[in-house]
Amino acid sequence: MSRLRVLREKRGFTQVKMQILTGIDQSDYSKIECGKRYCSFEQCRKIALALDTSMDYLAGLTNVEKPYPRAKDMD
Repeated sequence: MSRLRVLREKRGFTQVKMQILTGIDQSDYSKIECGKRYCSFEQCRKIALALDTSMDYLAGLTNVEKPYPRAKDMD
């Protein structure tokens, strides 16, 4: 999950800011970021939205950081 930390730092976000943006407790987010805890589908979705990327990028399925075009009613 090193992509999480790299993207978070690239955006200038702290783990506390990620807590505010995603609703995931900072300590849980820290564990996800370090690979000590898995995130649920919904948590991954919230993280991808907060970091303006795709879930595929977070999962390492693509190297394209830019998110897919989103439907207007999905945010």
